[in-house]
Amino acid sequence: MATLHQDLPALGRETIRTFVTDEVRRSEPVELNAHARRAAEQLRASALSPHLLAGLCRLWEFAALATIASAVLYRPLLVEAGTGAALAGVLLLSATTIAGLQLVHGYDIAMLHSRARQLGRLVACVAFAALATGLASLWILGPNAAFALRLALWFAIAAPVLGSARMVLGSRIRLWARNGTMERRAVLVGGGTAAETFIRRLESQRDSDIRICGIFDDRDDRRSPPIVAGYPKLGSIAELTEFARLARIEMLIVTLPLSAEKRILTILKDLWVLPLDIRVSALSADMRFRPRTVSYEGEVPLLDVLHRPLADWDLVAKRMLDLAVGSLALILLSPMMLATALAIKLDSPGPVFFRQKRHGYNNQIINVWKFRSLRHEMADPTARKLVTKDDPRVTRIGRFIRRTSIDELPQLFNVMTGELSLVGPRPHAVHARSSADETFTDIVEGYFGRHKVKPGITGWAQIKGWRGEIDHDMKLQKRFEHDLYYIENWSLLLDILILIRTPRSLLKSEGAY
Repeated sequence: MATLHQDLPALGRETIRTFVTDEVRRSEPVELNAHARRAAEQLRASALSPHLLAGLCRLWEFAALATIASAVLYRPLLVEAGTGAALAGVLLLSATTIAGLQLVHGYDIAMLHSRARQLGRLVACVAFAALATGLASLWILGPNAAFALRLALWFAIAAPVLGSARMVLGSRIRLWARNGTMERRAVLVGGGTAAETFIRRLESQRDSDIRICGIFDDRDDRRSPPIVAGYPKLGSIAELTEFARLARIEMLIVTLPLSAEKRILTILKDLWVLPLDIRVSALSADMRFRPRTVSYEGEVPLLDVLHRPLADWDLVAKRMLDLAVGSLALILLSPMMLATALAIKLDSPGPVFFRQKRHGYNNQIINVWKFRSLRHEMADPTARKLVTKDDPRVTRIGRFIRRTSIDELPQLFNVMTGELSLVGPRPHAVHARSSADETFTDIVEGYFGRHKVKPGITGWAQIKGWRGEIDHDMKLQKRFEHDLYYIENWSLLLDILILIRTPRSLLKSEGAY
């Protein structure tokens, strides 16, 4: 146990693999018991993200402050100091207020949830912004009583407007917290005394937005009771992976005693493939942790193990990129898509499009669209046999569109409906097998970890040359490693870079048959 406080917070994919070598690979989902399935069905709807709400609050308040400042201050500053000074004054007032509220935790959900507690900080930040702007104006305008009066007017309008809006928002947040519209959903791994201690401490925290949705534990009812602090045990660790794919949950908290180091590591290795924030309860009187390794929910300490690759504003930004670029691509490529459809129809009998079930985000099954490239009577929707060089199933047009990836263009419709992203790990067919007739999960340990983000039409592996036939285990392993690199290093700039480099990568058609 001497090294747990050093190793556990930094656990990731590689560390978990190093510590544990006896993973049981699961290529098929475990069937949920009836109780767990009912609970998962009740959690299918998404909850409003507190972090997303806080970001929207920032944007609205900045816009409101800037609007008030423009109405009160812009014209006098424009007359006396010019356009630059007028814009600077409006932005300084707005940005300083928002920055001040951020520094005093004014956008923490617990603060937005409160009543009078946030008003004092809000008024202080608005007053500070007015004072800072007034001092800056002395350097530009010199002593100016008229401008000082306008700053006072701005304060007199801005403080009540923001304060009133926050009171309304706070009442809505309290309502949303009660009816489940806004919450962070969590499941606990490990029952018994440690779980009960954690639950009691969490429930004692004022304005906590975490909702415990159930407990999962492999131990029998004697060691892990079926009900802990009023929360049911829904199943085993194996069932948790299927539960997390059905229910919309955000957080997984391991509440096993920290002395059970080996067991915690084993569990984490099984669960790292899920797109969840994974935490370990640090409620232990005999453990001391470095501050940077611990986060807090109120006063409850948690060790941060893994974070969701994409959440909140990152998801919004990526979706906006998909819609903007996807719409433009559909418009620009529509003549090519129409010509391809006509060529397929003239080349061989059968439908123009081919639909295939593939693994999507969080290992869910999606229907992916492609232009048909195989002879209709030889179609292989399950992809049990890989397409190889000179494959007789491929049509004349099919060879060309597969080599140039034109057959993938209909997946732009999947992007528009939200099943795919423009950039991400390529979605593989549900029953895809290698040329050696092995499933991908048999070849690559933790294969489902690539499904922690939405799959894409193109990706990091593709622009690095890992596309086409999988005739060797190493090729699949390399794809997997590149996919994980993308997931762990995602940024909007990386997506844009991949999109820019994709056309050039298509010119290298080795292995694409």
